[in-house]
Amino acid sequence: MSSDVYVRKIISKYRVPSEVDSQTQYYVVNPLGEMIKAWAGDCLNDIQISGSRAKGTAINISSDLDLFISLKSTTNNTLKEIYDSLYNYISNKGISCRKQNVSIGINYGGHSIDLVPGKKHSGNTNDHSLYRNKKNTWTQTNIHKHITQVKNSGRLEEIILLKTWRKLHNLDFPSIYLELVAIEALTYKNKNQPATNFLSILDYLKDSFVDKTIMDPANTNNVISDDLYKYEKENIAKKAKESRNQEYWEKIIW
Repeated sequence: MSSDVYVRKIISKYRVPSEVDSQTQYYVVNPLGEMIKAWAGDCLNDIQISGSRAKGTAINISSDLDLFISLKSTTNNTLKEIYDSLYNYISNKGISCRKQNVSIGINYGGHSIDLVPGKKHSGNTNDHSLYRNKKNTWTQTNIHKHITQVKNSGRLEEIILLKTWRKLHNLDFPSIYLELVAIEALTYKNKNQPATNFLSILDYLKDSFVDKTIMDPANTNNVISDDLYKYEKENIAKKAKESRNQEYWEKIIW
């Protein structure tokens, strides 16, 4: 079997359709939507499916769904208050949840879901401010621009492979950071050669990743690469080197 055939079998094994099936919509998304509406009240602007489902890069061994919760710009609470309030509300409903970086991870209805609360900026914009729990600060970004950039990158296969590799090797590597790194690593690389391109990404991770600054395409003041500490980046680079030195694909990604 050729390398491209092998990695495409891996993609088929883990890839999840972008569309949410009717059962998940009815028994998971809709009830969660009602809870979020009750929590947010008049401050709610919108709830939308975002993240990997919206981008076409979802895999079945990672978070099933991302729900982006847009609150109105007139919301008085601080971003930390919003984040903590949502966490407490969901937790008090008896739902298993954990604080992550900009999201709250929950297990609900047999699904792993990330809730991302944000406060919309005033005016005709999709810019939002999000709380960054990991470093107790905040960031400005635009989820819509992220979705568009990834969907139109022509690198969905390689991103799915990298997300799968991340999960199989138990690495902390935030998705938007991972996606932007994959796109950066494959600049000027030909399309339709997923195996060669994935190895190029591993080369990038082991050689250039740790000290490379990655900016948010939706806000150049937001340094995405600051989402990981240096030792966390070094852990990714070390694992990439180990994988790159493997003789067989089955030892890299399976």
